[in-house]
Amino acid sequence: MKEKLEQIKQFGIKQIEEAKTIEELTEVRKELTGKKSGLAEIMKTMGSLTPEERKEIGMQTTEIKNVFATKLDEKEEELISNKSVLDEPIDLTLPGTKTSKGVLHPLTQMYYDLNDAFASLGFEVFSEDDISSEKYAFDNLNFAPDHPARQMMDTYWIEGTEDKKANERLCLRPHLTGASVRYLLKHGAPARFVYPGQVYRNEDVDSGHERAFYQYEALIVDKNISFSSGIVMIQTILEKVFGRKINIRMREGFFPFVEPGYEIDMECLVCNGKGCKVCKHNGWLEIMPGGVIHPNVLKSAGLDPEEWTGFYINIGLERLAMMRYGIDDVRLFRSADLRFLEQFK
Repeated sequence: MKEKLEQIKQFGIKQIEEAKTIEELTEVRKELTGKKSGLAEIMKTMGSLTPEERKEIGMQTTEIKNVFATKLDEKEEELISNKSVLDEPIDLTLPGTKTSKGVLHPLTQMYYDLNDAFASLGFEVFSEDDISSEKYAFDNLNFAPDHPARQMMDTYWIEGTEDKKANERLCLRPHLTGASVRYLLKHGAPARFVYPGQVYRNEDVDSGHERAFYQYEALIVDKNISFSSGIVMIQTILEKVFGRKINIRMREGFFPFVEPGYEIDMECLVCNGKGCKVCKHNGWLEIMPGGVIHPNVLKSAGLDPEEWTGFYINIGLERLAMMRYGIDDVRLFRSADLRFLEQFK
C-alpha cells in the first residue's frame, strides 16, 4: 500500500505540472482530491488494517494531501498570473458592451468650479482639519464668552478631548472662519486665499438645512482693501460659476468676525424670483455672509488693524449647487439615492 501511495503521489504531481489552463487544473484537482480519487479509495480500506498500519498509512496519506494542496495552489497562481485576454478567442464581429460611466457628484463639481474661478483671480486654496478648538472657532473670531454658538445646542463639542495644556475645548468645526487666523499666523499678509470644507452644526434638518454641510470661504487681506472690491469679487465669482450675470442684494447683518457685516442674497434660480419653498417664498436666497474683517480678528492673527484690512465671504456650497441645478431639497445631496445622482450624468 505504501508503494501505491507513492505512485499516486508521483502521478498527481506530474498531472499538476502538465496542466496548461485553469480548466485543466480544475479537472486535475477533482481527480486527485475528489470522492473517487486514488486517495479516497485507499481511505476506504483503512478499516482492514492493524492499528499500527492505520497510523502509518494515515500519516502518509495526509502528507500526500498536503503536497497536492500546495502544488495545486502554486500552479493556479502561476496560470492566473500568466493568463492573458489574448489566450481566448475573440469575435471581432460582436457588438460592443455598454458600460455605465460615472460623473462627479454635483457638490464636488461645484467645489472644483469654485476652485477654478478663484484661481483665475489669484487665490490660493488652503485646508485644515475637521476638528477645531474653542480658541480658533470662537475666541480668535471675536465671539463673546456667552455667545449662544458656544453652547451644545449649536456646536458639537468632543468630550474628553480638552487640550489641558492650552486650556481649551475641542469641537467639530462649526464654521470655516477659524482657518483664516491659522493661515494668517503662518503666512502673514498680504494674503488672498480660499479654504473650502465641511462644517458641523446641531441644526434641525429640513429642505434648506443639514447638520453637516459644505462652506467655501474666501478672504482678501491687504492694505487699503475697499468695500467695493469685495462686491466686485462676489459678482465676478457668481458670474463665472453660473455663466451669466446674477442679481444680488446685500442686507446688514451681524457676525462677530466682520465689521460691518452683511447677508448676501442672490435671486432664487429655482423659481426665478417668483417665490418657492427653497427661498421661503420671497424670491431671494441667502448664499453667504460677508463683510470687512474685524480689527480684533486681525489682532488675533498678529496683524496691525491700522495697517491691514480685508474682506470675507463664506459661500454655502449646497445652496449654490441648488441654484445651479434647480434642486429644491438640500437633503438630496446626501441621500445616496441613485435616482437623484443619475440625473447628473
